[in-house]
This record gives sequence, C-alpha cells and structure tokens, in this order.
Amino acid sequence: MNEAINRYLEKHGFEQLCLKAVLFDMDGVIYDSMPNHARSWHQAMETVGIHMEESEAYLYEGMRGVETIKLKARQQWGREISDEEAKHMYDIKATVFSQCPPALKMKGIEELMRQIKDDGLKICVVTGSGQRTMLDKLMTDFKGLVQQDLIVSSFDVTRGKPAPDPYLAGMQKTGVKPWEALVVENAPLGVQAAVAAKCFTIAVNTGPLPDHELRDKGAAIVLPDIRSLIIQWNLLRKHLYPYQHHA
Repeated sequence: MNEAINRYLEKHGFEQLCLKAVLFDMDGVIYDSMPNHARSWHQAMETVGIHMEESEAYLYEGMRGVETIKLKARQQWGREISDEEAKHMYDIKATVFSQCPPALKMKGIEELMRQIKDDGLKICVVTGSGQRTMLDKLMTDFKGLVQQDLIVSSFDVTRGKPAPDPYLAGMQKTGVKPWEALVVENAPLGVQAAVAAKCFTIAVNTGPLPDHELRDKGAAIVLPDIRSLIIQWNLLRKHLYPYQHHA
C-alpha cells in the first residue's frame, strides 16, 4: 500500500495523500448488479439489431448508456445515430433491466461505508448509470450513508467515463482536491476516468476480467473484493485528514 501511494504522489507531484472523501462506483462495487446489466444489454440490443456479447458489458461499464449504444452502432452500422435514437434504445435496455431480480449489496460494502463515515470522511457515489431504479435504491438501502446531493450519475455529465468528468464532478460535490480523494472502481473505463482525474484509485475486481485490464488503466492497487479493501482501509487510515493516530 505505501509503495502504491508513493508512486501515486511521485507521478502527480503531490506532497501527500490527505483523504477527506471516498468516491465509489456503483455497479460492481456497491451492488452485485453487473450480471443483470450484462444480460440486459445483450437482450435489449438484439431487439434493435445490434449484437453485444454479455462480456462486453464489463468492458464498456462506466460509460454512459447512450455513448455505449452510439459506439456499437458506429462499429456495426458504420454511421452515427442521433441522441434520440440512442436514448430510445437505452430506454429498452432500462426496461429489460427493471425486470431482472433485485441486485444485492456487495458483501462488506455497508461495513466499509460505516467505517469511512465513522472516520469522518464524505462518501460520494459516481456512476455512469442512468437506471433510476438503482439510483433510488441507493437512498433506501444505504440510508445515513449515501446522500442524494452526493451522487453523480449520467444525468450530471455530458461526457461519461472514461473521461474524467464524473470524478471531477464528484470532487466538486464533496469539496475535495485529487490528493484528498480515494476512488473505488471495478471497471477499466472507470479506473481510466479516475486516474485521469488524478485520484488515488483502488480497483476491486468483482467481475470476469483479468486483473491486468484494471492495472493497465492505471489502478494503484487491484484487490479481489470489498472484504479485502476493508483490511486495507486500516493501512489507509493514517492518511486521513486531519491527521490522527489510529489504532
């Protein structure tokens, strides 16, 4: 952990890591929802004549839905489609997704969030999702941990991940600088976005992609699950702001 932090500081020329906020991705980090998304993307896109393997959902995860659809249309149809066309297709995907079984919380995520809150840090959710059912679910499932005004979704930015805009918006909402933010991601494009925003980025590989897909995008550390991050949190606590001595 210390080596990863030192590499991060040296890369960006920052003096120290002084954590004030943790910015969480949602799908695959807070909720075990990616299998539902993968099936929904495949089924919905087939209905409009676009082929999309379930595995591709993990590669494009974090990108705004309309941007994913425009990309696939460009690849397969050789033309640009309008925002209206893309939104119509995304609405089909959202309908299919709403019929999936409810996604469960990731094991350990609530425990981790409570620890972060107890340590005095802000929590912000930064997602490329526009699934209102999932965004509303956050407020009931994580009452007291997630605030409505500290959620960044596809409705808040015009450029989604891998552009840094979502994490820049998250830092703006929490009032922190890059060296004061920790990002927890699970997707290559999400990692790329967080790294572009100059945040210290930990990847939890909760999907089927090999670890190198996350490391190659710049993740400082790659962990297998949220439980592993809880263990690592004790090492990160000495970087909290204001500085305190933690047992």
